[in-house]
Amino acid sequence: MSSFDVVIKGGTVIDGTGAPASQADVGIVGDRVVEIGKISGTAKRTIEADGRLVTPGFVDIHSHLDAQVAWDPTCSSSCWHGVTSVVVGNCGVTFAPVQPTDHELLAKLMESVEDIPAHSIMSGLNWNWQSYGEYYDALDAMPKGINFGGMVGHCAVRFYAMGERSIESDAHPNEDELKLMVSTVDEAMAAGALGFSSSRVLGHRVPDGRPVPGTFAKREELFALADPMRQRGRGVFEVVPRFETDDPETWHKTQREIDWMADLSRDTGRPVTFAFFQFPHLPEQYRKIIEFASAGNVGGANLRPQTTARGIGVLFGPNIRSPFDRNPAWRAMRPMSVAEKLRAYADPDHRAKLIAEAEENGPNAEELAHLYVIDGPDPDYQPDPAKSLPALAAARGVSLAEVYMDVMIDSDGLSYVNHPILNPDFSAVEEMLLNPQVVLGLADSGAHVGQIMDASQPTWFLTHWVRERGLFGIEDAIRRLTSDTAELFGLEGRGVLKPGAYADINVLDLGGMRLGMPDYIHDFPGGAGRLIQKAEGYDYTLINGEVFMESGQHTGALAGALLRSGPDQR
Repeated sequence: MSSFDVVIKGGTVIDGTGAPASQADVGIVGDRVVEIGKISGTAKRTIEADGRLVTPGFVDIHSHLDAQVAWDPTCSSSCWHGVTSVVVGNCGVTFAPVQPTDHELLAKLMESVEDIPAHSIMSGLNWNWQSYGEYYDALDAMPKGINFGGMVGHCAVRFYAMGERSIESDAHPNEDELKLMVSTVDEAMAAGALGFSSSRVLGHRVPDGRPVPGTFAKREELFALADPMRQRGRGVFEVVPRFETDDPETWHKTQREIDWMADLSRDTGRPVTFAFFQFPHLPEQYRKIIEFASAGNVGGANLRPQTTARGIGVLFGPNIRSPFDRNPAWRAMRPMSVAEKLRAYADPDHRAKLIAEAEENGPNAEELAHLYVIDGPDPDYQPDPAKSLPALAAARGVSLAEVYMDVMIDSDGLSYVNHPILNPDFSAVEEMLLNPQVVLGLADSGAHVGQIMDASQPTWFLTHWVRERGLFGIEDAIRRLTSDTAELFGLEGRGVLKPGAYADINVLDLGGMRLGMPDYIHDFPGGAGRLIQKAEGYDYTLINGEVFMESGQHTGALAGALLRSGPDQR
């Protein structure tokens, strides 16, 4: 009779491959699954999973938890949404390689691009590295609740080799600088980095407003920096492309952007994953992106467009900011507590001043047409025209500022207003998600901490698109969250539930799964604030065989591993 460390009994096992679900027990020894079936052996701990789904842990391939892991080893909010492995180093921004004099520069760059407070980064990291390999070893030594892998970023590589000149739009590396850049990428890949990332989007800027290093890199530079992955036969090239402008009649710019990525993928034999969305000003562009990527793949490339399961939007509420903060009286309230703001909203004199300012200087109904109230206890992120601020104001016969204040007063300050800037059309999101070459990502966990809260993407995907809409069968939905993302990044033994795989496991109550409302707390180094979001329905999350989360609470286990590419991968 076999002996196990943990047995999960009687659950509906979904193995992450898309195969049909089956009723089975799961036996774990150490950090591995060793048996799936009817288990009769003894166990140090038995978890009863009758009526529950037993799935692989979710693999989030687009996070920015690069700094947060140093002071928050649970990597919240990801830990509350079944995520067991994350990839950092996205969008070209990383903390290595770095010259000893440039720590603050990279911290401020991360703040400028990803809205993570630089003072928290500076005080939260010990910066005991220079090369990417040394940085990876430092990550390895940190206590981690979840598994953690990273890419080396173009911004850091370029600044390491070229210094301040790397930011200039017309500056390109000379022969020696390019050799140094290539060698730093190769050193990172030798150390186990999962790939290389870059940003070409004009909206990613350094603190003085210039586009980040690498935005205007020539084709020759990009291909040279990808060559170490070709030579080593591993790694992913991740990029934020320049899709924000185009000619709807020709789409030449979009096609050129896809074409160089397809050429790079064919040249290196490596997958390229890139961010794409539906832009409100180019509502059909996403279809062209899918079309061009599909053509590239038919031609031998491996392109994986990456999008989200809902709109990416900025939140407004009394604990962060209001839609009317362009006005002095509103802006002056930013430092107030939620209770103080609610009292001010209700005070006749203060209220009248706020209304007058908003009516004189806006924003107007047209500007606020796509701001939607979300409220608890189970927030709905699908835009509902009836819950837009102008519609609510018209229905109540009050001004835009009044309806905003009344919504916040009525909810005791717990409601939010959501502005989905990207992917606002859910029919477009549905179309993107149904395309087999599209990969689920861009939750941006750990980033834009005072603006968005999208780390809850797995829960939203399962509750909205699977349970409520039935867009996916549960087996395929779990595959999209697990093996699909793990295989893209070559994470062997992750994202699947089979004998020999790592015991990263969720025990889920899909029927009882609920999103909590976002909340704003101050727990970053230096007292900096951030948005968080919890969930119900995750009974257990195991990482490398240890119970990490139980009913939304951290058990104290920190069994997360560093994820390395190559033969020495954990």
